Amino acid sequence: MSNAVEAILANYAGENPGVIGNLRRLLEHGRLGGTGKMVILPVDQGFEHGPARTYQPNPVGYDPGFHAKLAVESGCSGYAAPLGFIEAIAHEYAGKLPLILKVNNSDGLGGPDMPCSAVTSSVEDALRLGCSAIGYTIYPGSEHRNVMYEDLRELIREARSVGLPTIVWSYARGKMPKQAETGIDVIAYAAQIACQLGAHIVKVKPPTDVVFQEAAKPHYESIPIATLEERIRHVVQSCFNGKRIVIFSGGPAKGTDAVMEEIRAIAAGGGFGSIVGRNAFQRSPEEGKKLLEDIMDVYANA
Repeated sequence: MSNAVEAILANYAGENPGVIGNLRRLLEHGRLGGTGKMVILPVDQGFEHGPARTYQPNPVGYDPGFHAKLAVESGCSGYAAPLGFIEAIAHEYAGKLPLILKVNNSDGLGGPDMPCSAVTSSVEDALRLGCSAIGYTIYPGSEHRNVMYEDLRELIREARSVGLPTIVWSYARGKMPKQAETGIDVIAYAAQIACQLGAHIVKVKPPTDVVFQEAAKPHYESIPIATLEERIRHVVQSCFNGKRIVIFSGGPAKGTDAVMEEIRAIAAGGGFGSIVGRNAFQRSPEEGKKLLEDIMDVYANA
């Protein structure tokens, strides 16, 4: 057991041993094991965006086994996916790789104004499949957010009772301009909401320097937000002053230089890691593996 991991787990002292054990497993697994950092490979985009948009850039990705293999070979801390993909690989990878069951999902066929994901699997499924955690998305700003908050609290309660931690994807979305969804005040607020709802690990997007809420603007005059590193530091501060693990999404597919520049800023700002999907699995297997390894090296040396 590493001092870095145990220092993080001390912030979860009120949790039961099962939750602590599974958090320890995620933090001790893979290339970053023991560093207090994590990189997770998520593959929920087939459900969210459709198969062609998700897998056609690298057609081997249509096969669920490709993604789990990539996660293992690159040394990821864990692998997150909806029920179907996890069921397809759990017989081979449960126990070898921390699996995270994404228990709610939405499709890309509806309108954007009132997003609300459906609960598509259960805590019971996560136990059956040997998972180390569940994942759930909330959309702060959506007109359906209160339903999602209530569903999440019940799922966290149930998962906690059987020793599973919960990772919350907290993405502001709804009746706000697109540029506001990643504004620093909105990202920090979304992260805080996830923590207040009981998330053990929070996932948000890297924030821009936009401040959307008029009421928040005077307060941001005294918060440094000019650089991504500074903005990351504020988001970590918003997660109970760094006492909750917060990791950042890799976002849309982009060039290697842009990915690595962003990762270096997240690491410098005190982020606990990244959850990188399309930027890894839409590349060739060799390129995807190298990118994930390079990302992990940045965190390992932060």
